[in-house]
Amino acid sequence: MLVLDLQFSTSLLLCLIPLLCFFLKTTVKNFYVYSQKKPGNNKLPKSYPLIGSFFAIRANKHRRAEWTYEIVKTLPNLTFTLKRPLGHSQVYTANPANVHHILKGNFPNYQKGPYAHLTNRDFLGDGIFNIDGEKWKFQRQVSSHEFNTKSLRKFVENVVETELSERLIPILSSAAANKTVLDLQDILQRFAFDNICKIAFGYDPAYLLPSLPEAEFPVAFEDATRLISERLNSPVPLVWEIKKIFNIGSEKQLKKAVGIVREFAKQVVREKKQELKEKSSISSVDILSRFLTSGYYDEEFVTDVVISFILAGRDTTSAALIWFFWLVHCDPRVEMEILKEISEKSESPVYEEVKNMIYTHATLCETMRLYPPVPLDTKAAMKDDILPDGTAVKKGTRIIYHPYAMGRVEEVWGKDWADFRPERWLEKDETGDEKWSFVSRDPFTYPVFQAGPRVCLGKEMALLQMKKVVAGVLRRFRVVPALEEGEKPVFVSYLTSKMKGGFPVRIEERMEG
Repeated sequence: MLVLDLQFSTSLLLCLIPLLCFFLKTTVKNFYVYSQKKPGNNKLPKSYPLIGSFFAIRANKHRRAEWTYEIVKTLPNLTFTLKRPLGHSQVYTANPANVHHILKGNFPNYQKGPYAHLTNRDFLGDGIFNIDGEKWKFQRQVSSHEFNTKSLRKFVENVVETELSERLIPILSSAAANKTVLDLQDILQRFAFDNICKIAFGYDPAYLLPSLPEAEFPVAFEDATRLISERLNSPVPLVWEIKKIFNIGSEKQLKKAVGIVREFAKQVVREKKQELKEKSSISSVDILSRFLTSGYYDEEFVTDVVISFILAGRDTTSAALIWFFWLVHCDPRVEMEILKEISEKSESPVYEEVKNMIYTHATLCETMRLYPPVPLDTKAAMKDDILPDGTAVKKGTRIIYHPYAMGRVEEVWGKDWADFRPERWLEKDETGDEKWSFVSRDPFTYPVFQAGPRVCLGKEMALLQMKKVVAGVLRRFRVVPALEEGEKPVFVSYLTSKMKGGFPVRIEERMEG
């Protein structure tokens, strides 16, 4: 059997050599031309027989969100079709009517789809973010029930408060005293990772310690997330499929990283089962305990669920917060408004007080308008369809709705769309006492937390966590970017957005009074 497998793999590779040679020959001839195109080019990328717009895709692979935004903003319907190699197509849209159609109006037709499920399955298995149909409905119902309990909300608040006061604040205080430069992106990712592991597993990875340890599980999780994203966005999926067959290159790295993550998660599940079995009374409120005590005992199922929740909670809040601190630093007026709001609250804000930090809430929403934690999200058409703007969609086509572009549409946000202005989310209270009230936006115009049946269950938890961090940090410190004069952070995205190379900052204690 092994000999036959090797013979098959060798034959497959030999058959692919002419195609790979064609790609190489054409690339050498044309890649330079495409790589020199200026970012401001607003023409649709040129498409060739067989390879589609491979060269434009390849040249812009590290700036996919910005590149596709530069295209959609030039089109009246904010939608275009990108031709990929081997006859595949992708539709990119920033049209709110299309987004409503995809996420709600014709929801059954726009699913994760078999390609995304296959591509992500090694890592996410059959977790809630990688499945459709009855399996998705089941996990969604269970998760929705658990997320809406007061005990879990209180548990989340306590976890965040503990991580903030016992780990994050002391690290920032030490950096201020020693005048050291910190990578705030790394610090906040560690903070979020500890939080979500405690909330999801009831397990403390202790990743945010003064020594900033390189623990195996968080590092493997980061590697797995990056490599799965590269696999998902590969211009020619056949390449990663071949590498997987031969267990080489990035696929070998991915297999190792996923193995570490899933084995670790399974071990935690086993230990939690044993812990719950030995308890005379059930008091644990982490998500894993709640699933297990509700009768969902299958190890693979529970492992998939927990890994999905870690993925959702690990990078999204940290991504929003790093851009928040950058934008607030660039606008002292906004910072003063936030400080004024913080000073009106108690030293340790409880849930209701944090919830009522209206200006801070608006500032976070404005941050995510410009820099959404998930800048692009993909669905697949189960049947032929026509979008509200008239775009024809064939069965199997991948549809990418574009939160990054949607936050930059002049027709929606006005001529000042490029300005960082939290007040666009606010209006003066009708009581006339000069207080602000928050004005929500249509979720299909601002789909930062998705919308429709798949709207993010953790939205309120995420906003609570972010406001707790903002209040805890800005009350005591100034966050000053340690960048060269005129230098700005570079936006990059995998499954979530990041700052390229991290976010170096200096921490300064605020003067009392």
